[in-house]
Amino acid sequence: MAGFIKRIFSFGKERPADEEKPAPEVKDAAGEPVAEDKTAFEQASERTGDEPETILPAEDLPETIEAPESAEEPPAGEPVEAPPIAIAPEEEAPALPAGFALTEDEPEEETQPEEAPQLSWFQRLRAGLSRTSSQLTQKISALFTKRKLDEDTLDELEDLLIQSDLGVETAMRVTGALSSERYGKDVSGEDVARIMAAEIEKVLTPVAQPLKLDLSHKPHVVLVVGVNGTGKTTTIGKLAAKLSGAGLKVTLAAGDTFRAAAIEQLKIWAERTGSDFIGTKLGADAAGLAYDAFEQARAKKSDVLIIDTAGRLQNKTELMAELEKIVRVLAKLDPEAPHTVLQTLDATTGQNAMNQVEIFRNVAGVNGLIMTKLDGTARGGILVAIAAKHKLPVYFIGVGEGIDDLEPFEAGDFARAIAGV
Repeated sequence: MAGFIKRIFSFGKERPADEEKPAPEVKDAAGEPVAEDKTAFEQASERTGDEPETILPAEDLPETIEAPESAEEPPAGEPVEAPPIAIAPEEEAPALPAGFALTEDEPEEETQPEEAPQLSWFQRLRAGLSRTSSQLTQKISALFTKRKLDEDTLDELEDLLIQSDLGVETAMRVTGALSSERYGKDVSGEDVARIMAAEIEKVLTPVAQPLKLDLSHKPHVVLVVGVNGTGKTTTIGKLAAKLSGAGLKVTLAAGDTFRAAAIEQLKIWAERTGSDFIGTKLGADAAGLAYDAFEQARAKKSDVLIIDTAGRLQNKTELMAELEKIVRVLAKLDPEAPHTVLQTLDATTGQNAMNQVEIFRNVAGVNGLIMTKLDGTARGGILVAIAAKHKLPVYFIGVGEGIDDLEPFEAGDFARAIAGV
């Protein structure tokens, strides 16, 4: 116990009572030591280089503060201009590599793209026949460069027009008209194009007819025939759209029983156009389907019955015989049926289309034509040759896959488009 007390007293002797504990070193925000005799405000002033302000105690402040003598008081009634406010310049956006973009805080309001102007039918026709007309006009222009019209030039022009699928008759008409007007004179490609357009229009005008429907026969039966790939089913759908849009009741019959895709495609067209649909199983008798379709369309009081048929080559005897059977079956139900037999022609087949018309006309009694795919060929002149030889009505032409790309055939429009005038 005595030892413990002794240690306590000895500890007190080692540190005198009046010796103060050293104050901790004071550092500023930058970590530098500061003098103890300076206030924090003075120290901050030294770092910034500003003179320290004198802060008066509250009791020494004047009751009112007067503006400096240099300040001018604005006249009464005039607005006081606020001092300009300095705005820090915006930082430029960094350049980013391709494929990257900065995220905007608020997305800009999207602007609606302007709708492309709707092309007229003639503009679409001209665009569709551009391949045919450009090839033809380029060859004609090359032929008549710095040449007078003589017999040799006329012979060359005639050969050129025949090779362009316009046909012998049309070629002779064009060269004859050109000879009577410009023989022995300088001739330009524009002169030939103008005369060619006029002569082609004369050939086409008699066959440019509307498809007449005899609605005293209900249903008016339209049988659509043609070789594979000419666009029969699609053409039927477009015709149904036009007829349904006019308020007629339409029935579509899937007589192409060889292709499941054709049956399904026609069913879709029927749903799209609000038409009735009649189909059967794959491989069924097409003539029997035509018979059932006629009976059902008559019971439903349909105005028009359009029957699709299987695509068949004109040199396949058994398939052509089946087509004859369909025609005979329909004639038993109505002696005048089918009332219209439409043949679809693919313009890209060129001269082969001429042979197709001749054979289908003899077998199925074709009495009207629809030319398709004029937009994908340089052989659109074949329609002129077919019209000159067979003189069958051309009801519609197609220049695309859209529902509006099948339009009534107009002789003048077609002639100008193919001649490039």
